[in-house]
Amino acid sequence: MTAPSADRNLRPILDALLPRLPQTGHVLEIASGTGQHIAALAAHRPDVIFHPTEPDATRRASIDAHCRGLPNVMEATELDACRTGWATPGSVDAVVIVNLLHLVSDGEMSVLLDEAHRALSPGGTMAIYGPFLRNGRAISAADRAFDAGLRAQDEAVGLKDIAVLETVLRVLGFDVEVVEMPAGNVMVFGRAAAVPGL
Repeated sequence: MTAPSADRNLRPILDALLPRLPQTGHVLEIASGTGQHIAALAAHRPDVIFHPTEPDATRRASIDAHCRGLPNVMEATELDACRTGWATPGSVDAVVIVNLLHLVSDGEMSVLLDEAHRALSPGGTMAIYGPFLRNGRAISAADRAFDAGLRAQDEAVGLKDIAVLETVLRVLGFDVEVVEMPAGNVMVFGRAAAVPGL
C-alpha cells in the first residue's frame, strides 16, 4: 500500500524528525499506516530500533512489506493506542505520531498522549505531525473543508487546536517545540524531563 500524501510530506518530516531522534535506542510509531514513513526513517537511522504499530491487519502487512530487509525494524504489532494500559513505562526513547490526532476524539487524544508519555524513557521525545487549528480556526480553505468533512462523519473528531495540544503536553511535563511545516501542517516536539516528575 502507498499513500500519495505520505510521499508528499515524507521529505519535510524526515528533515524535521531525523535530527531530533535519539542517537541510539527504540522508537515507537503509533498508527504507522502504510509503512512508508517508518521505512524511510529506519533506512536513514540504522542505529535506532523502530517499532511500528497499527490496529488494521491489512496495513500491518503493508508496513512489513515496506520494511522488508531493514534489520532495525520490528514486525508491525497490533495496537489501539486510544485505550488505557498499553504502555510499558520507560520502554522507548521516542514516540512518533503522524496524521492521527484529527481522527480521534478529545478524550481519546488525552488517553493516547498519556500512555505515550508513560512509555517514554526519561528525556525521551514525542513527535506529533499533522494539520491543526490556530485559535480555533483553520488556516486554509482546504483545512476548513477537511475538518468539516471529518466532523460530518463523526462530530467527536476533527482538527485539534495547536494551543490545546501544547497545553496537554506541558501538563504532562514536556518541554514543547512547534515547527511549522509545508501546506500549513505542524510538527510538535515534546521532550520529557530527564528525571520523571521533574
